[in-house]
Amino acid sequence: MIDYLKDPEAIYQESFATVRRETDFGDLPPDIAEVAVRIIHSCGMTDIPPALGYSADAVRSGIAALQAGAPILCDVNMVEDGVIKRFLPAQNSTWCCIDDMDVAQDARRRGITRSSVATERWLPYLLDAVVVIGNAPTSLFRLLEGLEQEGWPHPSLILGFPVGFVGAAESKIFLSEQAQALEIPFMTLHGRRGGSAIAAAALNAIAVLSREVPARPPQLRESR
Repeated sequence: MIDYLKDPEAIYQESFATVRRETDFGDLPPDIAEVAVRIIHSCGMTDIPPALGYSADAVRSGIAALQAGAPILCDVNMVEDGVIKRFLPAQNSTWCCIDDMDVAQDARRRGITRSSVATERWLPYLLDAVVVIGNAPTSLFRLLEGLEQEGWPHPSLILGFPVGFVGAAESKIFLSEQAQALEIPFMTLHGRRGGSAIAAAALNAIAVLSREVPARPPQLRESR
């Protein structure tokens, strides 16, 4: 017989205890460190903390947005599927437009990715939303392009974790630069690493924290 841990709660607790025991969180602020814990838990990589990029208000802004009922906009279905709905504080809606009608046809006609087209479909929901990108660099590029050049409404938070060898690292550098210039809270993982599981884990971590913090009266902004 193989001896292994079978109790799900014990596995859950020991997993997070191991992450905290084996990871150097350095000078990360406590709320960012809590998000990092769940990111590491999702991928098994304890060297994540030094590669994180973030604004100081990222977690606070995400908590306030989720508590106010903000929608969650996801670049791909895998990110949306990774959102743990029971963690959400206000039965927040999730949106992924990658399979919407005519997205693929429009992308072929214009010679761009489906993710770029799907990102444009977020416009009616974008103001004060929480954006979660875990796959497509072109989704992050298109979002930042729209925010910077076309006056798109500002989301409350951008969680930008696209993965890959073409454009992923560059899109996250662009996020760090433009989000700060536009004063939009953000969090990212620099370099090629990322992915749907990591992006969803970051959102889930903020959702968990949002259930532990007293809700503040929502302060909705006008579209910019």
